[in-house]
Amino acid sequence: MESIEVVVGRIGKPHGIRGEVTIDVRTDEPERRFAPGTTVRAQPPQGSASRISSLTVGRARWHQQVLLVTFEEIVDRNAAEAARGIVLHATLGPDDAPEDPEEFYDHQLIGLAAYDEEGTHLGELTAVVHGAAQDLLTIRTPDGRSTLVPFVAALVPEVDVAAGRVVIADRPGLVAPFPDEKDQSEGRA
Repeated sequence: MESIEVVVGRIGKPHGIRGEVTIDVRTDEPERRFAPGTTVRAQPPQGSASRISSLTVGRARWHQQVLLVTFEEIVDRNAAEAARGIVLHATLGPDDAPEDPEEFYDHQLIGLAAYDEEGTHLGELTAVVHGAAQDLLTIRTPDGRSTLVPFVAALVPEVDVAAGRVVIADRPGLVAPFPDEKDQSEGRA
């Protein structure tokens, strides 16, 4: 797999007069993505006069619950105001992984084979849907159906990226369909 690019934040309003800006954080790892010396790709918003294409983090700090960053290329309040709205992207290598072993990047999960706890193949993980309450895994079954599985430990007890598999604690109707009521009634006398 090749490198992929992910959005890690967006520049907000200036803070002070020395070019420091607020960041609308879009990553679970802001300390890693905005570490001093890190370079991010900059995407100015539509219609912006800014020609900035990359930014290097000079300093990052938290003020109350807001991430404040000084970039080497943004030297004063005017430059900070002009940079407002720039979307920041980081490049992840094929071997990059979150520092927490219980967390995963979407690209690590997509393509994993899904099995139930007995080892029966359920399908392939095709997407991760990020919800407000929890994330959902989209599983494409061998018969072409797509199902959503809440990405919680009770239903997804094992994720083994190295082995290319995810274990789903399947319940009737979750991934495997409900037994057809018609088939059940045929067996009765």
